[in-house]
Amino acid sequence: MNITIIAVGKVKERYLRDAIAEYSKRLSRFCKLKIVEVADEKTPEHASEAEELQIKEREGERILSHIKPQQTVIALAIEGKMLTSEQLAQTINDFGLHGHSNIALVIGGSLGLDQRVLKRADMLLSFSRMTFPHQLMRVILLEQIYRAYKINAGEPYHK
Repeated sequence: MNITIIAVGKVKERYLRDAIAEYSKRLSRFCKLKIVEVADEKTPEHASEAEELQIKEREGERILSHIKPQQTVIALAIEGKMLTSEQLAQTINDFGLHGHSNIALVIGGSLGLDQRVLKRADMLLSFSRMTFPHQLMRVILLEQIYRAYKINAGEPYHK
């Protein structure tokens, strides 16, 4: 299984980079993981709705340029479907069983994802109705992917 995480912005905090590195190392036994960072746009203090839309469009173009036609795309979006860890494990397993072994998971910037990215997605996934910092979301996503593989392997990590 090939998993690509496409995320807007760089992770600046060392503790988050360390956690990302740790989960990337753990996942290497289960899948081929690639993390792609695309540049984020600076958002003015009191940006208008039109300015925010333009920012999301520019970030969206960068994201879409890294999505391959054969990839199954899961976009993280607050309005997406919420799953349990076991359901996410089953979803990843089902993708593999149905020939979808190249998955891209997309994390937007602070304003969310452009509509074109949401339309390209095969699935919208929500971790909560709450908003999380997009840098922290990478760690949460990697941990849940790792947990999914452990569940699918019948290993006790998820308990």
